[in-house]
Amino acid sequence: MTDLTEIKAAARKAAFARRKKAFDSRPPGAAGRLSEVLAGYRGVPLSGYMPIRTEIDPLPAMAEASAYGPVGVPVIQGAGLPLRFSRWTPDGELKDGPFGAKVPVVDDYFDPEILIVPLVAFDASGGRLGYGGGFYDRTLEGLRAKRPTLAIGFAFDAQEAEDLPLEPTDQRLDMVVTESRILTF
Repeated sequence: MTDLTEIKAAARKAAFARRKKAFDSRPPGAAGRLSEVLAGYRGVPLSGYMPIRTEIDPLPAMAEASAYGPVGVPVIQGAGLPLRFSRWTPDGELKDGPFGAKVPVVDDYFDPEILIVPLVAFDASGGRLGYGGGFYDRTLEGLRAKRPTLAIGFAFDAQEAEDLPLEPTDQRLDMVVTESRILTF
C-alpha cells in the first residue's frame, strides 16, 4: 500500500473502530476538562461542533462558554471551500445541515479565534486525521493567515495514533483535550 489515499483510508478505518469503542463506553471527564481549558479564554469568540455519529460531545462546554462570549458551529459552504461559523446558542433553533450535523436556522457568521475541532485520530505532536474533505485544513489556514487561531482537538484517548499519514497541507492542532489529559504542542 503506497498510495497515500489508501494509507489514509486504512488509518481512518482503524481510528473509527477505536473511536466507536470509546464512544460506546463513554469514559467520563472530557467535557469538564474542555470547560477547564475554555475557562482560560473567557469571551474569546470560539467555534465548537454539533457531534455526529461517534464524535465526542463538546456541547456542555460550548453551552458554558456561550455565557461569556460568542460560540459558533461550522457550516459547510460546499466542496473545496472553507467552513464558515454561525452563532450558536444552547436554546437556538437548528436545522439539518450537510453530513447530518445540525446548523443554526438563522445564519449569523463570524470568525472564531478558537476552534474546537472534531477528528478521527490525532498524534503526540498535534497531527490530526479528519474525515478527508480538508474543510478544517482550509479553514484553519485561512483564519491563521489573518490572526493567531487556536485549534483544540477534542477526542477520546483511544483516538491517539502513531505515524499518522499527514501531508504538508494538514494543519496542526495546538492542543488536544481528552477524557484524561490536556496535550499542548
